[in-house]
Amino acid sequence: MNKTITLRLIPALIAIAFSGSAASAGFQLQNQTGSGNGNAFAGAAAAAEDAGTIFFNPAGMTYLAKGHNISASGTLLYRVIDYSDTGSSAIVPSLGTTNGGNAGGFSLLPAMYWAYSVTPSVSVGLGISPTFGNRTEYDFDFVGRNSGYFAEIAQININPSVAWKINEQVSVGGGINFAHNETHFKQGMTLGALASTTNSLDVKGDAWAVGYNLGAMFQITPTTRLGLTYRSELKFDLEGQQTASISAVNGVTGTQEIKTVLKTPASASLAISQKVGDRLELLADYTWTNWSVVDVIQLQNKTTGANLSALSYNFKDTWRVGVGGNYQFNKDLKLRFGMAYDVSPVKSSADRTMTLPDSDRTWISIGAKYQLSPNASVDVGYSHIFFAKENTTRAVLSGTTAIQNIRGEWDNSVDIIAAQLNYKF
Repeated sequence: MNKTITLRLIPALIAIAFSGSAASAGFQLQNQTGSGNGNAFAGAAAAAEDAGTIFFNPAGMTYLAKGHNISASGTLLYRVIDYSDTGSSAIVPSLGTTNGGNAGGFSLLPAMYWAYSVTPSVSVGLGISPTFGNRTEYDFDFVGRNSGYFAEIAQININPSVAWKINEQVSVGGGINFAHNETHFKQGMTLGALASTTNSLDVKGDAWAVGYNLGAMFQITPTTRLGLTYRSELKFDLEGQQTASISAVNGVTGTQEIKTVLKTPASASLAISQKVGDRLELLADYTWTNWSVVDVIQLQNKTTGANLSALSYNFKDTWRVGVGGNYQFNKDLKLRFGMAYDVSPVKSSADRTMTLPDSDRTWISIGAKYQLSPNASVDVGYSHIFFAKENTTRAVLSGTTAIQNIRGEWDNSVDIIAAQLNYKF
């Protein structure tokens, strides 16, 4: 029975890492600042408007007001993950018969940044924000629950940074990323003779990883600025436990220590800020993400190191384009707008899991910045994300044997409201 439980664990543990992201493609979180939300984060690597530049391009710290700059933001997301079954195959006993309700819901993403000009040409800073993560939860009687009905990933990033203004045209910067990843996943099980509609598997794991990010800004003309940035891949050696609850034997059968490797992808962005007259600033960017590092992920026994099994997600590299702008309505009020198109890393319906119903998406955003005083300002922004309708033909495996084929489609969307307080002294 333990061997059977282990086989059930494999897709469960791996799927933890790919619960659908609320904003950027895959399970990445684009929502790092409240100010950027009003532009659909278009041109973020060239904007350098507040201390949030620490995440998008640390070289931008040299463009901030001298002294201390602090930005604190909160982003509220409401996701609709609406599944409709289109003919999933039967499984005995049935481990779910419904569409699972709305698997999305509300999420709150906080972030904080501090930048300080040590000298006229050198700045240091610190950013703390969630970079990857989401929560997906269907009702327990979800028809696809044997492939996962709950997944949560929470990744916090601590990003000390430094920037150097080489001359009036060129600034460079970089930072170290200390990231902690925690995952949690639940799914149903059949277990042959111990089959029951209430059997479930609960898996948890966590780890720290270290990476880096680099950036440069080029003031091509007084009105044209280019930003170039790179963020490294992170490798998490996750360790944790799985707990199987078997109703046929009246309770929990115990825990098993497991480990696996989870990678979050590298990314690079090229952005531009173009001033048009005294009031209008146009923004644009092209961003590449190395999602193809998510390919075959190997589960191992923590004690012996023996390979237990592997799962292929067969992800592809992706790209994103964004365009937007800012309009200085008067001395205190700045208006923002933007849109973006973001490609999903999921290659086919067979790769699309219950906890990653990901698809290509389009952002539409508006926002505003108001100057409260010479030292304080507030940003607000709203975005709506339209997801392309996609389906799944996901096989549920017991070892190498398919015991169920899940067939369905999703109608998903996200609404995002963000606010940010900026203060300098």
